[in-house]
Amino acid sequence: MTLSPETPAPLGTDTGPDLRETQRIYVACLAAYNNGRLHGAWIDATEPDEVMDKVRAMLAASPEPDGDEWSIHDYEGFEGARLSEYASFETVCALAAFITEHGALGAKLYRHFGDDLAQAEAAFEDYAGEYRSAADFAEEITRDSGTEIPASLDYYIDWTALARDMALNGEIMVFQTGFDEVHIFWSR
Repeated sequence: MTLSPETPAPLGTDTGPDLRETQRIYVACLAAYNNGRLHGAWIDATEPDEVMDKVRAMLAASPEPDGDEWSIHDYEGFEGARLSEYASFETVCALAAFITEHGALGAKLYRHFGDDLAQAEAAFEDYAGEYRSAADFAEEITRDSGTEIPASLDYYIDWTALARDMALNGEIMVFQTGFDEVHIFWSR
């Protein structure tokens, strides 16, 4: 079976088109907006200079003669991370690159650290890995530490409670990104 661009890939295969959204922002002309007109453009968040060039072109085409101010009115592909309407294009493009690299996990970290990209990036220095559950992580870290658990006691250990205590004590941060998919970070 030959797939054309219009033909979706069969379920369970990797041969379909990449449906991951690119990060883009909708930048509006404030002069037009304040005069009851919608004028703006969707712009891919690639490089700050490219974004600014496209914003200048959009402002030049504004139906209002004095259109020189802009704001971000919408965005997509940022996996739930928030953007200010007056965020700098450097910030927007840096966040877009971070989300491209880390996906939904990156967005969750960004939100966790109060929209501080530097802290979210630094957190990956303490990344412990992906597990099916936090309990699996707690069990693995305990067994890897050399702690010997007698076989007669093995079934009495509550790994879920141990993982919960580790999180509550501030030892680890747990981010769930899917069913049976959690990411563990050591806390600083």
